Formats: sequence, C-alpha cells, structure tokens
Amino acid sequence: MVKELLKPDYIFESSWEVCNKVGGIYTVLSTRAKTLQTALQDKVIFIGPGLWKRDDDKYTKEESPYFKEDKSLFAEWQWEAKENGLNVRIGRWMVPGEPIAILVDFVPFFEKKNEIYGWLWENYGVDSLHAYGDYDEASMFSYAAALVVESFYNHYLSPIASKTSPLKVIYHANEWMCGLGALYINNTLPQIGTIFTTHATSIGRSIAGNMKPLYDYLFAYNGDQMAGELNMQSKHSIEKQTALNVDCFTTVSDITAKECVELLDKPVDVVLPNGFDNSFVPKTAQFAKKRKVARRCLLDVANALLGEQLDDDTLIISTSGRYEFRNKGIDVFVEAMNRLLRDRDLKKKIVAFIEVPGWVGEPRKDLQERLKSGKKYTTPLEVPQVTHWLHNMSHDNVLGMLKYFDMHNRKDDNVKVIFLPCYLDGKDGILNMTYYDIVLGNDLCIYPSYYEPWGYTPLEAIAFKVPCITTDLAGFGLWANSVFGHYGEISDGVKVIHRTDYNYSEVADIIKDTVAEFSNFTQKQIDECRKNADKLSKKALWSEFIKYYDEAYDIALRKAENRIKNIKD
Repeated sequence: MVKELLKPDYIFESSWEVCNKVGGIYTVLSTRAKTLQTALQDKVIFIGPGLWKRDDDKYTKEESPYFKEDKSLFAEWQWEAKENGLNVRIGRWMVPGEPIAILVDFVPFFEKKNEIYGWLWENYGVDSLHAYGDYDEASMFSYAAALVVESFYNHYLSPIASKTSPLKVIYHANEWMCGLGALYINNTLPQIGTIFTTHATSIGRSIAGNMKPLYDYLFAYNGDQMAGELNMQSKHSIEKQTALNVDCFTTVSDITAKECVELLDKPVDVVLPNGFDNSFVPKTAQFAKKRKVARRCLLDVANALLGEQLDDDTLIISTSGRYEFRNKGIDVFVEAMNRLLRDRDLKKKIVAFIEVPGWVGEPRKDLQERLKSGKKYTTPLEVPQVTHWLHNMSHDNVLGMLKYFDMHNRKDDNVKVIFLPCYLDGKDGILNMTYYDIVLGNDLCIYPSYYEPWGYTPLEAIAFKVPCITTDLAGFGLWANSVFGHYGEISDGVKVIHRTDYNYSEVADIIKDTVAEFSNFTQKQIDECRKNADKLSKKALWSEFIKYYDEAYDIALRKAENRIKNIKD
C-alpha cells in the first residue's frame, strides 16, 4: 500500500538569494515559486535579506528590482514585529507566481553576534571562531530570518493563535548561509519540520577550486581536516551541524550526495533535482522574433568590436555562469576554442562568447560609440577580446589565457572569442538585454564543468531550444544520461562528455570535435537537434520534479510530529 504523504499547511523558505539575483539558487527558487504558489496559494513565504545601503551613518532601503512592497500584507503582524525589534518589508517576489516575500534587515543583530555564536557553540558545537568574509553577514541574516518565522508563527499559526489543531509547518533553509536559522528553529520551535539543502558542499567546492583532485580521492578526504587546511572551518562547521541536526537533509544531485557522505559524514535523505519553469520561454509566435533580435544584437557587438561583417551564417556559441575559472570549465572552453582555430573540419565562422561576471569597471566607450553610429567598420578596436574594461585587466584569468595562446581575434581567424564580463541584467551598457533574452540567440552552448552540483546553465539552454555540451561531473549531465539511457550525443540535444580529475586535454579535444561536427550539420539535422533539446527540457520541468520536494516535506513533518509526541510523553 502506498503511504499518503503529509502535506505542509505553510512553507517558509529562506535564502540569501531571495529577491537577490546572485547565482543559481536564485533560479532554483524563483522558477519553483510558481509551482508551490499554485499548490499553497500564499502559504509559501520566502525570506530574503533586506539589503540596506549605508548613507550618512543611516541605513536606507535600496530597492530590489525583483521585489514589490505591499504594506497591506500581514499589516497587524508587521507592527508587532517592529515592536519586537524586527525591521521587515513584505511584498511580492516579481517572478512567475508572484509569491509573498519578506525581506528582513539583519544589521541590528551584529551587536549580538558573539552572544549568538556562543549559543550556537553551546547547543550545536558550531565553530564560529575562525569566521571571516561573508560568514558574519550570512549568519546574522540567517538568525534574523528565523526570528521572523518564530514571530509570524506565534502571531498566526500556533494552535493558540490560529484556534485550530496544530498546523503542519515547514522551514526550508538553503546553503550554509541559512544553517544558523534552521538550527534556531529546530531548537525553539520543535513543532516545525526543518529541511536543509546544500546546493554544493563548501569543502567540495573549495577542494576543486584549489586545483586539488576531488573525485578520485573523495573517499580519502576528511571534511574536518580539509576545512582546517583550506581555512574553511566555520562554513564547514555550520554546514555539517545543520546537516546532522535538521529533520530532512537534502542536496541537488547524486554526485553531490556522494560528497555529503564523505565530507559532511551525513547521507542525504532525499535528492532534490533542480527543475525549470518554462513560462520564462517565449511562445512560438514570439520565439523566432526574439531569437532573431538576440542574434542581431550579438553579431552587431562582435562586428563593432572586431571590425568585421560576420553574417547570420556565423555559428554563435557561448559559455556562462559564475566566474570559477576551473570549476565551471572556462579554462577548457578557451583551450577548445584555441584548438578549433586550426581544425580543418570546421565549416563555419565562429564567434564564442564568455558570459561570466568579472571585476568589471565600465562598458567600453569606443564600443558604445561604434554601436550607436550603426556604421560598418573594417578595423578592430584595441583589445578586441573584451566588451567592458576590467579593474584587473593584467590579472584576469580569461584575458591571461587568451594572451598566453596568442588569441587576438585576427582577421583571418575562423574562431573569435569575446569576453562579456558583466551581469546580463539588461543594463550592462553594451548588449542591454537580459540573459534569457540573449541565450536563445545561440546555436550551441558549452559548459564543460569540473565541479557542478547540478548545472542550471545547460538546463536553461535546452529550455530555450539551444543544444549544449556538458560533462558527467555536472548533476544535470548525469541526469541527462539517465534519461537517454546512454551518454548524450549532440544529436540528442545534449552532448555529455566523460570528465575526470585528469582528462582535461581529452575534454578540450572532444569539445573541438563536437563543434566542428555541429558546423557540418544540415538545417534538417540542426532542427532535429533543437527539437530533441526542447523535448529533454520538458522532462525537467518543476511539475516533474516537485514530487521529490513532497517527499522531503513528508519526512520533515513526520519527524516533527514524533518529536512533539515524545515531548508530550
């Protein structure tokens, strides 16, 4: 007999990336919001940081473009929260579904920091002594988010306040940044079921980012020892203790689940793969038009920068994501483009964009002037590899590798590489289009990741019908292989390359060969490839993946019920 899952009446979900677009977790939460909102209708509440900017020794609210305040929401509780020292703003997260979001000012809690860390050490043995960088800021937000839930619960949801039988409530914390809050809820509100999702272990990411082999030696690494070696004691400590103490510990892929066992000494209870909401994708009538506009924009930028007249037959390819040079495979992407320069099987000209936010200074004035003039140019601009000036031009990894390979986008080069080192938020000064409006202009996207717990970029690419290349060290790549029943080929819409700690050169060659193969495709083959990419993306919609969350909610709620029963007994 199939057991009936316990369903939450309310879900509180906290993350540093609620209404704050930083990385992949923003995409996870914002695309899943509509599915949860449909099921729970304003009983799912996201909690994010109220990012106040300092002005004349006062903190003034800096508007998030993704948040719309609504002072009528929970007006009575807002007043009470303020009386209790909680400065909150309540409104809607402006993503599909428009769920309720509470942004909390965490700055006032810094003066209690030592007291909070003392409580954390006494109750859970979390080592905050070695904290530095973003640890304090994240921890104070996490603590403030938990106080918001406690106050809201006592005002509206407790049996006394709601005058009903106990409501089933979930608190879902994302990443180590929200661990402190999950432990606080676990300790003070035992009737709430707690879930913790690590989207990447802090130690795993650090091992990979420090050029150490991760996968062949995973069984031999000790998480606590590596935390000391890599100066990650505090982040690792909060992550590990949260994993050990919440009701349901989760991660986003099977590959990261293995890390959790080895580095956090805790197997996950459920794997929660990252889905997508295709309401972000233009419908058929608009799609072709938007794709045409995106391609024109990308080619205009390339032509103005390079002093060329690349036409629509040019193959537009890209890689994108966070600027983790090795982890995201940016290094192997450049390597592959360099090898492609001498590939005789390449049948089209290529312009390859690296869309990764660097330490950007300003958009290039000379490039802006050329784009504004609308004229055609025959000479390249100075440094024709970059669209924005950087603060650290001489120390930038991408520009350094292009220089090392003597890749200067010369006239007779069939492969041109252009670094777009900014957030594509529609206001970058050069493209002035958002990432989702640009990505569908690509012919092929390449994400040869070394460390990638899931891999949103390839999923986003195929959702916009763009075939892509990824690796089996990305959770998404492994998932794609499991759907295909074999290693994905480019004709499937997703090419999945086998990647190890040591086969960097082989991966670069396979990317080179795959791009050359794709350049030889007929229009019919390209259409079929795009169709297959689209078909696979439909299997990763949130409507397909939400069942794993239902399982996690059930586990957490049952643990909370048993805990309350034991307390009563």
